[in-house]
Amino acid sequence: MANIFYTARKTIKEYAQSGNVLLVATILALIAANTPVVSTYYFDLWKMPVSFEVGGFNVFSYHGETMSFMQFINDTLMAIFFFNIGLEIKREVLVGELSSFKKALLPIVAAIGGMIVPVCIFFTIGHGTDYIKGAAIPMATDIAFSLGVLAILGSRVPLSLKVFLTTLAVVDDIGGILVIAVFYSSGIKYMLLLYSLGLFAVLILGSVFFHIKSKIFYISLGGIIWFLFLNSGIHPTIAGVLVAFCVPATPVFAPKKYVMTIRDRISRFSTTEDEKLEKSRFLSNEQMNWLKEMETATDKVISPLQDLEDTLHPLVNYIIIPLFAFANAGIIFQGMNVSALYSGVGAAIICSLVIGKFVGVFMFSWVTIKTELASMPENISW
Repeated sequence: MANIFYTARKTIKEYAQSGNVLLVATILALIAANTPVVSTYYFDLWKMPVSFEVGGFNVFSYHGETMSFMQFINDTLMAIFFFNIGLEIKREVLVGELSSFKKALLPIVAAIGGMIVPVCIFFTIGHGTDYIKGAAIPMATDIAFSLGVLAILGSRVPLSLKVFLTTLAVVDDIGGILVIAVFYSSGIKYMLLLYSLGLFAVLILGSVFFHIKSKIFYISLGGIIWFLFLNSGIHPTIAGVLVAFCVPATPVFAPKKYVMTIRDRISRFSTTEDEKLEKSRFLSNEQMNWLKEMETATDKVISPLQDLEDTLHPLVNYIIIPLFAFANAGIIFQGMNVSALYSGVGAAIICSLVIGKFVGVFMFSWVTIKTELASMPENISW
């Protein structure tokens, strides 16, 4: 359990650090999109085809069409991001801020308020317009940006606020995932969906009943499920979260067995051989086997969930998310009128996201604490 809490603290730290990278990527995207010579290359880059063919089969294809670089980022790399989010959600449910009703209630309620109020404001402003389908836009809480801002403030921000914000964002992600699944999936091919559900059943059986701990098992079947979701009409990022929920959170070796294994193998390096070890450049085959057994035991004492989460964080935080921001934040300001900020979809997003998000989170938190359903987090003021 201590290792899992260590992973949680490390996650918060990495999110904060990667938030700075994300800010830089966003600024670079805005500059590239609005620089006359560079903008052509910038936008052409995202139209480039991406393929990985095995025989005549292209893995990165959507309904037989080769993916563009933009589609590859949004539908493939972001599925890995949501897989990582799914691992975090499962960890929080098992031992983190979502592990008990009392601990989880305040950020859950705050997150619900932060989703409902912005959407209501967007619907109110956008009622009867052609952009009303974008009502889910102001729902999102960007955890990397948020923790990046808190990182700038350093020690002046209490850890309890970072934990609250992280948990709020996890719940917010769940809400966003459900909205994508329900409202932004179309033209569903039910046979492909049925195949993917069958593979999910295999993952669940492997995790719950057969206690399979192999990461390759979950990643390989998860990749097939991703492809089936992509071509079935269901947003493929959903597959990432669902596969993550199937990854086991228990290690192959219990800590006691691990310690016993390590002690036994170390004891075989007798003290009489200390001098020989110091002078020798090479280990004997027997000594190499002992060290390999200790290495294997070390790998097996970390659960697949925790190992995958720790492995994916650098990839997600420093490559996938900044690349996603760089690809999607290229807004062209040329020809944009100032009136766009206070009319139309621009005004709807600004009012619902900037004002609605703040009001929703604060108001729902205030009611929850004042009704004594939850307590104020430690070292946090209104």
